[in-house]
Amino acid sequence: MSRILVLGAGLCGLSTAMLLARDGHDVTVLERDPAEPPPAADAWEAWARPGVNQFRLPHLMAARWRVEMARELPDVLTDLVAVGGLHTNLLALLPAVQRGPWRAGDEIFETVTARRPVLEAVLSTAAAGTPGVTIRRGITVSGLLTEGTRVTGVLAEGGHTLRADLVVDCGGRRSALASWLVAAGARKPDEERADCGFVYYGRHFRGELPEGRANVLQRHESASILTLPGDNGTWSVALITSGRDRAMRGLRDPARWDAAVAAYPLAAHWCDGDPAPGVDVMAGIEDRHRSFVVDGEPVATGVVAVGDSWACTNPSLGRGATIGLLHAIGLRDVLRDTGPGEHDKLVRAFHDWTMANVEPLYRGTLWFDAHRLAELDADAAGVPYRPDDMRWAFAKATFAASLGDEEIARAYQSLTSLLATPDDLRARPGLPEKIMKLGGHAPNYPLPGPSRAELLAAIT
Repeated sequence: MSRILVLGAGLCGLSTAMLLARDGHDVTVLERDPAEPPPAADAWEAWARPGVNQFRLPHLMAARWRVEMARELPDVLTDLVAVGGLHTNLLALLPAVQRGPWRAGDEIFETVTARRPVLEAVLSTAAAGTPGVTIRRGITVSGLLTEGTRVTGVLAEGGHTLRADLVVDCGGRRSALASWLVAAGARKPDEERADCGFVYYGRHFRGELPEGRANVLQRHESASILTLPGDNGTWSVALITSGRDRAMRGLRDPARWDAAVAAYPLAAHWCDGDPAPGVDVMAGIEDRHRSFVVDGEPVATGVVAVGDSWACTNPSLGRGATIGLLHAIGLRDVLRDTGPGEHDKLVRAFHDWTMANVEPLYRGTLWFDAHRLAELDADAAGVPYRPDDMRWAFAKATFAASLGDEEIARAYQSLTSLLATPDDLRARPGLPEKIMKLGGHAPNYPLPGPSRAELLAAIT
């Protein structure tokens, strides 16, 4: 049995703790926010989580997340449904004319989803009831305990020390691990960091869940729209724009936000419910990636980073929780072959696993975001966006073709659900040719929606 400290009691930290404890490790989770989670039914109204800046923004759990949870932590899904989590099929949210008749195998697109506070409350209860897991809230970690370049624990505010065989940082987007390592005398991790450039304007609703008339993420001129079902008769809608598009900042006003969404025929009916007051805005989101093996050498041993503390991107594609869970499963599996006492070997093995299995998902997300942001900025400038990148042309053609072909609708849903990669689609005999034939000459924005001029008129 190894003593493991997990930093952060968010979705990734709690999942990591349960996976490691069920493998026999003694896991203590340290969370800086002091508030204990209330019952799931009260979590939305009663739980304050200032340490998580996206705590009340729209969330949807991808089908790949459900697949992995059903395999690894199925009781969490059962508990989530029991408190009103929505068991739905993402393919079924598409209109029947787009997806066609139900097929054997379509159950792969099932998921269970909920608003973030409700989901985290369920995970917290499950983790607290897992033998081998201890959760300590109100503990602010301020640094690392080290012996040379080996991390042996953490230093908490107030001068308290906690020792461990392995420290697992699940501190999310605001993780300070890189600065702690440097302060402890370690080499600085390689880091890529930039503002992802997107702004989110979201509202939450309650009532009778609207029917799906398009994919949950709709790409339009000057804005994208997310329409996300939630738990207990709730759902959320978000408009996503470029942070450089000053004309869109009027979306902070609820009346202007309502007017904007009303201009989109496939999304307007998602506002036919009881809205929560105000518009939730999230900006200044970073794309960040850290490598803790530099020039072939670990910057430190005894510590690893999982999920958003390792790499994070624009959350509109809904991949963060799934990538974090896959990363946690990978750490669990690496620890089965390499114990925490094998300090150098463990860090190298986890780095190699990360590069092979989740690094491509991060890079693919970053690639898509860079193109989409450039496209939004081109919309604002009134110029066409025509990059010399055939992968972008293939991505746009795949979506356009999915609107009129049942096979491609499932292929596209596999992409958005992280059940397949673009390379998987390109490797299927005949599929790339079919995609380019049906979607290669489609309009840049094939869904009905306002032009930029019409959108600006609606919000001004």
